[in-house]
Amino acid sequence: MSNHATRIGIIDIGSNSIRLVIYEINAHGAYRVVSEHKDSARLSERMGADGKLHNTDIISIVPILTHYARLCQSQFVTNIRAVATAAVRNAVNTTEIVCVLEEHTGLKIEVLSGFEEARYGYLGVINSMDFRDGMIIDIGGGSTEVSLVKDRELVQSVSFPFGAVNTTRQFMKGTNLTDQEMADIRKMVQEAIASQPWIMNSPYLPMVGLGGTIRTLGKMSRKRNKYPLQLAHNYVMKPGELQEFSMLLSALPIEKRKKIDGLAKERADIMLPGLLILETIFEAAKSSSCVISGSGLRDGLFFETYNPKQPVKANVLEASIQNILTLHPNAALTHVRHIDAFAMQLYDVLAPSTDIEARGRLLLHTAALLHRIGVSVHYYQYLKHTEYMIQEAHIDGLSHREIVIASLIATFKTKNRTQQQAHVYKDLLLESDVTLIIRLGAILKLAISMDVSETQPIQTLHIQCKGNAMSLNLLCSHTPFIELKEINTFTKDFDKIWGLKLTNQAEVFSMK
Repeated sequence: MSNHATRIGIIDIGSNSIRLVIYEINAHGAYRVVSEHKDSARLSERMGADGKLHNTDIISIVPILTHYARLCQSQFVTNIRAVATAAVRNAVNTTEIVCVLEEHTGLKIEVLSGFEEARYGYLGVINSMDFRDGMIIDIGGGSTEVSLVKDRELVQSVSFPFGAVNTTRQFMKGTNLTDQEMADIRKMVQEAIASQPWIMNSPYLPMVGLGGTIRTLGKMSRKRNKYPLQLAHNYVMKPGELQEFSMLLSALPIEKRKKIDGLAKERADIMLPGLLILETIFEAAKSSSCVISGSGLRDGLFFETYNPKQPVKANVLEASIQNILTLHPNAALTHVRHIDAFAMQLYDVLAPSTDIEARGRLLLHTAALLHRIGVSVHYYQYLKHTEYMIQEAHIDGLSHREIVIASLIATFKTKNRTQQQAHVYKDLLLESDVTLIIRLGAILKLAISMDVSETQPIQTLHIQCKGNAMSLNLLCSHTPFIELKEINTFTKDFDKIWGLKLTNQAEVFSMK
């Protein structure tokens, strides 16, 4: 760990599992996860008939929490936030549980209200996804939070006292759910929704799902569809897939469920009740699509602890790009910002005359700023590293398709190479995307050639387009030898892609 880095530990005492996530913040304020641990606890299952969590059950999680506290200490964590959710909140003896845990572990434990749990989930989602209106659903082990987001603000939320674990315990009498038991679960959820009419009064919005049930659903879907990306966050389920999985699981005995690709064995029993909760709410809300969020409660807690004055990011994509650039100082900030300015200028002259999609400028901007991050792995063949880093670096604010497009624009060399690269993602990209990538890739390559020496000789660029010719007037602080050579080398290819004959004229002004 660098001398100037600080670390924040988030411990989440959930109703199904207990987790620790450690975030590192570097000297420049960029953050990343450096460690994550998970242990099963199933606290919702241990609740006595009297609504209490008894002493032996409370003590049973002390070794996990003590281990997490020790991990935080060994990893130089300066700030630990340990929170407990539904199982502890809904117990009759909440105060006793907190006292016992604090006494045995030395940790300070916050018990979150249903509203706070929903708010932290909202913070985790809104800071990692670019959407204005939507419904957020968080199915935990012992509770389900539903929140309505309008214009990126949390306008309504509710916490229902049922989750995947306590619903399984309450309704499943044998080793599998009967048709009647499934109908009873749906009825319980429908009655809860009826008490919150706002859920049904906001139809046709995307539903963003968090929690183990929903992340597992996303994993099962990606495995079944042989999805070409490793990304779990912001994965969009296909229409009807949610219902298909709930039918598939209800038809299979537990032992056969354990063999489903993507479904962890320890979740085989609680997965179907969790899915029934999700499906019932999804249908009642008439949601337009089901989107998986990899970011939730723990991330929300981190954002509030990291920036308590302004926990909601103003611009998700810009904040994400900035964070990645600051984590990878080899990206040569002055250089890439210079290239980005030229790329945006070229785009604004060229794009109005074409049918480039609305977000083309944003994708080119992302690619221009991130095209060099591969250098932090190795300078040689850095474009290869850049491609997978853009795809794996968790760029918030872009869809999966857009992330792939940005990665291929950033690594553009030739038309043929791009066509080969794009073939791998044929199920994710539209047919028109390949042309888009080639055209925007050519703009980026031209912009890069204007600062190949990384000394910013070209200070100002004037562009003129007439007919099928484009002239570049370059005002320079020193002679751009390498840049002119590079621009001239690319002229022929640029003409083929954009149908424009390129000419340039460099003027050196003396800097006194």
